[in-house]
Amino acid sequence: MQEYTIYIGADHRGFAKKTELIKLLANCHGFVKVEDLGAHEYIKDDDFNDPAKAVARAVASNQNGFGVLLCGSGQGVCMQANRLSGARAVCVKSVDEAVTGREHDWANIVCMPADVLEPVAMEKIVKALCHAKPLDTERHRRRMQKLEED
Repeated sequence: MQEYTIYIGADHRGFAKKTELIKLLANCHGFVKVEDLGAHEYIKDDDFNDPAKAVARAVASNQNGFGVLLCGSGQGVCMQANRLSGARAVCVKSVDEAVTGREHDWANIVCMPADVLEPVAMEKIVKALCHAKPLDTERHRRRMQKLEED
């Protein structure tokens, strides 16, 4: 199995669940490294943009990296992450959505609503994303190329 890194970030609404999720993911297996890219402390009025940018940059520069972003709805961090070329974020609430995002859209970042999901469900979603394989057909390659165009 190939080693990979999971970069994780959250704003204030995802902060507590991010801390729990890191503990769950840290014990996956020896091939996984988990890096917390913030927030590193609870700040009630922080912005989702900062951890989303940090995770998107890390994932875009590491082809063996995956990202996990949490905010209240998952939507804000997803919008921010997708602004960076090479970051392909999907907002999901289920394992099936994560697998589809990875297979069909080559997602490398999963964004989740901390207001809705519990850490154990999040762990299952992250593992599903990391273990799913992108569909490498002409059709899917064409779509991904179009995503990278201006």
